[in-house]
Parts: sequence; structure tokens; C-alpha cells
Amino acid sequence: MAKTFYTDRDIQDLYQRGVTSLVVSDDIVVTDLAREKAMKLGFELVREHDQPQDAPIRPYITKQTSPSAMAAQPSRLPRKGNSKQDLQERVQKAVIARLGDSVDPKLLGTIVSRVLKNVDTK
Repeated sequence: MAKTFYTDRDIQDLYQRGVTSLVVSDDIVVTDLAREKAMKLGFELVREHDQPQDAPIRPYITKQTSPSAMAAQPSRLPRKGNSKQDLQERVQKAVIARLGDSVDPKLLGTIVSRVLKNVDTK
């Protein structure tokens, strides 16, 4: 996964937009100048799984989930007629026919399913 870098300018921009804290994970790099700027502005840099030193660790309460488990694909049930699944497949085929290989099929499937959820289809 690509890392995200934050510079002092990024911290300044976030602060001006009203953001007062930033969650820093292993995929986020904050430069030294950005850390200094954050300290001067009172901007809080919080580790992703930060907890007080005396806090008990209870893994049975807060279960860590992997990113792949969080992004589940919608279940595909075979249906007859003009179902949402049928409509989704027809839209995907039409877009792929129009755009060719320039679009990722998984991304296209996600986009089409989200659009169909937001559109009242009968």
C-alpha cells in the first residue's frame, strides 16, 4: 500500500480548514517540520491504536479487522427478470463495451452497485 506523506504545509492547510487532529498509522509519514508545525499550532497527532499506558488491553472487546474483511462484496443471488442484479450486469457490460480495458472490473462493479443502491429501481 502506498504511504501518505504530510508536510508542514499540509498540517497548516488542515488546521486552517478546522481539523485539529490527525490519526497517524504505519502508512502515514509526518515530516519533522510537520511535527514541529503541529506542536506550535496545538494540532494533535494520534497513533492509530493509541491508548493510555495504564489502560487494560482487552482484545476480546475490540477485535481488529483486516481491510479486506471490511470491504465485502455484495452477495449475488440468481434472480429472474429485471432484477437489480440483472440491471447491474447489463450496465457493467455496456460500460466495458464502451470503455474497453481502461476500467477495472472490480471497481466498476462497486461503483455500479453503489449507484443502484442510491437510485430507486423497480
